[in-house]
Amino acid sequence: MRAIVYERTGDSEVLRLVERPRTDPGPGRVRVRVAVSGVNPTDWKARSGAHGPVPPGGLVPNQDGAGVVDAVGAGVDPARVGERVWIWEAAWRRPDGTAQEEIVLPARQAVPLPPGASFDLGASLGIPAMTAHRTLTVHPEGPAALGPSALAGRTVLVAGGAGAVGHAAIELARWSGANVVTTVSSPGKAALAAAAGAHHVVNYREPDAAEAIGKAAPDGVHIVVEVNPGANAELNQQVLATNGVVVIYADGGGTHLPIPILPSMMSNTRLQFILVYTMPDTAKLQAVKDITAAAAVGALRVGTDAGLPLHRFRLEQTAAAHDAVEAGTVGKVLVDVTHAPEDPEQVHLPDEE
Repeated sequence: MRAIVYERTGDSEVLRLVERPRTDPGPGRVRVRVAVSGVNPTDWKARSGAHGPVPPGGLVPNQDGAGVVDAVGAGVDPARVGERVWIWEAAWRRPDGTAQEEIVLPARQAVPLPPGASFDLGASLGIPAMTAHRTLTVHPEGPAALGPSALAGRTVLVAGGAGAVGHAAIELARWSGANVVTTVSSPGKAALAAAAGAHHVVNYREPDAAEAIGKAAPDGVHIVVEVNPGANAELNQQVLATNGVVVIYADGGGTHLPIPILPSMMSNTRLQFILVYTMPDTAKLQAVKDITAAAAVGALRVGTDAGLPLHRFRLEQTAAAHDAVEAGTVGKVLVDVTHAPEDPEQVHLPDEE
C-alpha cells in the first residue's frame, strides 16, 4: 500500500511517498481503508519537531481521516467490516497517521459515520470538532455534554469563526441552543462565519467591536472560544459576563498572555487552557458521542455553503497540503487517499489579513 512517511523532522520536504506492507489488525483493533485524510496545524507542527524526534522506522502524519473498515482483530464485532467510519487521534503517540491507504488502530478510534455523512465531513471532525466540544463543556456551571438546549440561555463568543475549530464551535454551540457571536477580520470570513450559523458576526478590527458584541450579548458573554488570547485579552474582558470563562485552545503565535488582574477578579473570570490530546478520556469519549450525534442530524457540515471551504490534494501532494495549512489557508485541507472526488482539485492561497 502507498503511504506518506517522514524519518526526520523538518519542513514539508521530509515527507515522501513509499510502498509499505499491509498489516493485519491485532486484538481490539480494526483496519481501515482510508478514503480521505484531514490535515490540521498540529500535523505540520509535529512533522516540524514540536512533538520530539522521529522514532526508528519513521512516522506517517495526520491525525484525522475517514474510510471503511476492511478487517477486524480478535474481540471486535466482525459485523464492523464494511462500516464507514471517521477517525480521531490516529497519530497521537502512535507511528501511523491517516496519510496512507490503510491504517490499523484501536477500534474505538474508528467511529461509525452516520448515514448521509460524507467522508469529507468525517475527515474534518477529529481534532477541530473535539477541540470545539471541549471549549463548550468546561465551564464550571455548564453542561458536560452537548445537544439541543444544552447551552440555552448562554452566549458563546467564538474568536476566529472562519477557522476549522471556530467553525465547529459555531455549529456545535448553535445546535446546543446558544446565542452565538463570532469575530472575524474580513468580509469574506464574515460570510463564512454567517454560513456556519453564527447569529452575530463582528469585525474585531473595527473600533466599536466591544460595543457591537455588547449589543449582541446584553448580559455578557458566558464562554469565549479563544484562538488568539494575547491579542484578544482586553476585548474579552470588556464583554465577558460575571463568572464567564475564556477557553484557550491556541496561542495565536504569541508566548505570553496579559491579564488585567483587578477586572478579572471583580468578574470572577476563569481562564481555561485546553489541548485535545491530553484532555480527560471521559471528555474525549463524550465528545465523540456528541459529535457523531450532531453529524447525524446535519448540525455539522463542510463546504463553502456551510462556511468551511474544502481544499483538496492527492496523496502524493501531502507536502503541499501541509504547506497550505501552515500558510493559514482558510477552510479545511483534505488529502484524497483512495477517494476520487467529482470536483477537480482546487488549491487556494490564504486570505490576506
